[in-house]
Amino acid sequence: MANLLSDEEIDSQKPDDWEREGDEIVRTYEFDDYLDGVSFATDVGEVAEEEFHHPEMVIGYKEVEVRLTSHEEGGITDDDVEMAERFDDLR
Repeated sequence: MANLLSDEEIDSQKPDDWEREGDEIVRTYEFDDYLDGVSFATDVGEVAEEEFHHPEMVIGYKEVEVRLTSHEEGGITDDDVEMAERFDDLR
């Protein structure tokens, strides 16, 4: 089980371009077209399934919003930060 991060730890550890919204960290990725975003969402899904740590995603016309939290722990953990970094590496 991962431990909840403090506010200070979240601020210092979350990757660039990720924002905190309550008990989640959130990033919107932008793409040149819709299918590029769909492809990215598929890649995110494969990583998430491999790690059994599933984000919420919203696929828009030229963007994909990704939200991470650890529901079992009730907030943001180091697992969320690690997954955010892995998703950024997919870009």
